[in-house]
Amino acid sequence: MDASVIVAGAGPTGLMLAGELRLAGVDVIVLDRLAERTGESRGLGFTTRTMEVFDQRGLLHRLGDMGTSNAGHFGGLPVDFGVLDSVHQAAKTVPQSDTETMLEGWARELGADIRRGHELVTLHDHGDHVEAEVRGPEDEKIRLTAPYLVGCDGGRSTVRKAVGFDFPGTAATMEMYLADIKGVDLKPRLIGETHPGGMVMSGPLGDRGVTRIIVCERGTPPRRRTEPPSYAEVAAAWQRITGIDISHAEHEWVSAFGDATRLVTEYRRGRVLLAGDAAHIHLPAGGQGMNTGIQDAVNLGWKLAAVLRGTASESLLDSYHSERHAVGERLMMNTKAQGLLFLSGAEVQPLRDVLAELIRYEEVSRHLAGMVSGLEIRYDVGPGSHPLLGLRMPHLELVGERRKTSSTELLHAGRGLLLDLEDNAVLRERAVGWLDRVDLVTAVPHGVPAGSPLSRTSAFLVRPDGHVAWAAPGSHHALPMALERWFGPSRIQQS
Repeated sequence: MDASVIVAGAGPTGLMLAGELRLAGVDVIVLDRLAERTGESRGLGFTTRTMEVFDQRGLLHRLGDMGTSNAGHFGGLPVDFGVLDSVHQAAKTVPQSDTETMLEGWARELGADIRRGHELVTLHDHGDHVEAEVRGPEDEKIRLTAPYLVGCDGGRSTVRKAVGFDFPGTAATMEMYLADIKGVDLKPRLIGETHPGGMVMSGPLGDRGVTRIIVCERGTPPRRRTEPPSYAEVAAAWQRITGIDISHAEHEWVSAFGDATRLVTEYRRGRVLLAGDAAHIHLPAGGQGMNTGIQDAVNLGWKLAAVLRGTASESLLDSYHSERHAVGERLMMNTKAQGLLFLSGAEVQPLRDVLAELIRYEEVSRHLAGMVSGLEIRYDVGPGSHPLLGLRMPHLELVGERRKTSSTELLHAGRGLLLDLEDNAVLRERAVGWLDRVDLVTAVPHGVPAGSPLSRTSAFLVRPDGHVAWAAPGSHHALPMALERWFGPSRIQQS
């Protein structure tokens, strides 16, 4: 085998997966057909959950100062994301190019083999390994083999097509433009600002003097383009809708996209898996696409590593599909709903007005914000009644035997975490057989608000992706079952 895992695609999803695999000691080759990054930034910023994910791997500081805000929207209707229970706000202005630069640097530092200018042409799943045919620099033909291959190669995924994954959904009904421009003074326009001719959005990207614009002109049929649209097309559409001439602006890059919505029926077929846009495409709404792909990678990486190391059975990979396909379904639902709200005409205004009234209720705002931010995701991790079971572990400040730490910092290594908050010898004894895969930490919580679920908890078992797999008060007899389900058999049993 040339590697344990081949990853097709060096975008945010593929690079995040490469880093996760290397954290777990798994060798990985990442292939990307482009000789260098484009510098384009379709994705912009991070949802609250992705901020937490980067923090639990110690990556946030690599991105420098970020503009964050609790201001959000659902379908163009303002929503206060401050109602969410997180130490982080969403980041609004981090270009995808900066995200890719950061993730590639991290993955390379960990030892990932990233091969740019290498295009996956086709692949074959032989049952016990996958064989990839690759076109290298100067059309060199290369054959690579690995036990597993993951397609992170975008909405037009070669991996998805080669293996024959079903990709049902709805085709695009319209075309929209996106451009980053300089040298023009445009007032900020929130997503959802509608005009008789269509919808426009504009906003500054940090302090670089660059403005991002999105243009959706009603009645514009989708086109299957092989090249990006010209800036002249974008400027002409902007002027038809707003009456403002921006044709003199300097453009950094231009792109077209549609409102197609598709989700694969399975995230895994044999030894081939999909993540990110290769598994799901949808209307950009709330910046969820890139963020969902990054979270796909964090869900998959530790599971794939455990199977490859032999500490868990291959059935653990089935939970990748069951957990992330359900997330994909919610993603399809909410982006289609948002598209109806901000891309439709005056006929939808009564619906917008009713929803705007409902959003004034904190419970409604919390529900919509949780959906878009990723904080509502709850996995089926087994029996139990603890309110945090299956949800992501909130940030918890801790005082340990030697120093202060936090539940977030303790996840930097990408391992499982058993957090003993009451110095419980019985709990520690039950976990002995898994301490080669799970870090056992005894600490005292600090600064927990009264009435919080955290204040009534004596122990947590946290998966490497940050989700709670078991919590006490609860049966200590259930702890070994949870440990075995997510981390494989006890080494004591194995010996």
